[in-house]
Amino acid sequence: MPLSVNLLLPFVVYYVLRAQDFAQWQALLLSGAIPAAHVVGTAVVRRRVEFFDLLVVALLVVSAVTSLISGSPRVLLLKDAAIPAVLGIWMLISLFAARPLAYRFGRRLRGPGAQQAAERTWCERPDFRAALRGLTVLWGTAQLLDAALSTVEALTLPVDLVPIVGRFQSLGILAATVALTVRHSRSFHQRCGIPLFGP
Repeated sequence: MPLSVNLLLPFVVYYVLRAQDFAQWQALLLSGAIPAAHVVGTAVVRRRVEFFDLLVVALLVVSAVTSLISGSPRVLLLKDAAIPAVLGIWMLISLFAARPLAYRFGRRLRGPGAQQAAERTWCERPDFRAALRGLTVLWGTAQLLDAALSTVEALTLPVDLVPIVGRFQSLGILAATVALTVRHSRSFHQRCGIPLFGP
């Protein structure tokens, strides 16, 4: 559901609005407001605000104001490049924290007993630590690649072509990253007898 709201629905809304003769900047602004509204609604339900929630809303507001001042819809397109850029940098910075992003993600998939076992494995097995750090690098690099390609597209391609190219590009990079993650995780489990994620 979040993937549909954040990637697919804005793409559909943009082209529906363009078919109704909305200006490019108007269609981009309205379609971009959908993920922001979803983020705000989710934050209200959870009664807490996450970093990503603030990022999406802040980038929409800044790009909308800048686009109105400059009169260029390409500023709104650059918002879609800024989100994966910030995420990629954040993921790579987590390598310098006590636990990288991949380890913290795995905590969501484990029960309390499995979390304690994973913590012991983290302290005792350098190969376990290296594998999770490697996956964190993979995800961070993939996001930065998405951001770089999106920036080039936003600045060079026809405005009406960018949303469709960008959506398929983001989904393709995401699918490839997930496939590599699953392959690496299974290979590590078979080789070492230790799951990287889950129980």
